[in-house]
Amino acid sequence: MKVIERRKTRQLHVGSVAVGGDAPIAVQSMTNTHTDDAAATLEQIQRLADAGCDIIRCAVPDMAAAEGLKTICKESPIPVIADIHFDYKLALAAIEAGVDGLRLNPGNIGGEEKVRAVVEAAKERNIPIRIGVNAGSLPKDLLEKYGHPTAEALVEAAWRHVRILEAMDYRNIKISLKAHDVPLTLEAYRLMAAQCDYPLHVGITEAGTVNSGIIKSAVGIGTLLAEGIGDTIRVSLTGDPVNEVRVAYDILKSLGLREHGPTLISCPTCGRTRISLEKLALEVERRLADVEEPITVAVMGCVVNGPGEAREADVGIAGGIGEGLVFRKGEILRKVPEDQLVGELFAEIDKILLERKVSR
Repeated sequence: MKVIERRKTRQLHVGSVAVGGDAPIAVQSMTNTHTDDAAATLEQIQRLADAGCDIIRCAVPDMAAAEGLKTICKESPIPVIADIHFDYKLALAAIEAGVDGLRLNPGNIGGEEKVRAVVEAAKERNIPIRIGVNAGSLPKDLLEKYGHPTAEALVEAAWRHVRILEAMDYRNIKISLKAHDVPLTLEAYRLMAAQCDYPLHVGITEAGTVNSGIIKSAVGIGTLLAEGIGDTIRVSLTGDPVNEVRVAYDILKSLGLREHGPTLISCPTCGRTRISLEKLALEVERRLADVEEPITVAVMGCVVNGPGEAREADVGIAGGIGEGLVFRKGEILRKVPEDQLVGELFAEIDKILLERKVSR
């Protein structure tokens, strides 16, 4: 696979996770529990961490949520970012609670004195701030200037906030410029990437459900990453945020940018297929959800092309008429009945994972 040359950026740290520079692209998500319910929030964070999430963001709409952060930050297995809007006191309370980062726009939390209070507290604890600009909430004067949300308007809005922080000698900054419109998002990030070396947090906001949102996110985030733009990503999907993490890794794996968990290859079927390929592929996908090691698994429809087309897979199966082949790296191991294919496949997967463990 061709190696993607990433944009050169400065590096910062969100807790123990490096972002930017030569660090791996970090995967983020956001809890959808009430942050004042620390137990429920921590349970969700643990599930996200188990799925591979590197950094988690929690909404802080009020002081009860900020209070909940005290327990969450203490017990979370991954760094916690506080999502703050309008109230600088919430930012200060979140910092005091022990968060590893803030998501806020300094131009929206009050006058210079209030912003400076947050900046000084963030400096003291080396906490980065993400400037997050959304197309749906641009300042009125910029909407009047450009007529509607444009890439230029998003970038200008971001620079307003960045310059407030820079004027206070604060440069521990990440930037995001999100829209639900994919071409607009792409243009905005490209413009911003050409103008600064701050790390960029990439995503398509309000992307939609697991079905439609995956497509928009894969196109938008994937395009930017393929161009070397993006230091940390979040896939925004309606529903269980664990899906966001899984999709994020699927995007990264498809571009060769990170390895995490299994990669499934399955053919689209054709007239040569004589087994229940869709059923087999779905069963393999379901069982692979419990595998944490990187491994490439192929489920192919016929023995004519299966082992050859999927020779780069670590292990795979290829269907015949009521039976199929089990193969490793294109080498056929044995022929088994169709109803034993999945079991034999996972027996081989277990062998591979054990061999890797012994060799370490």
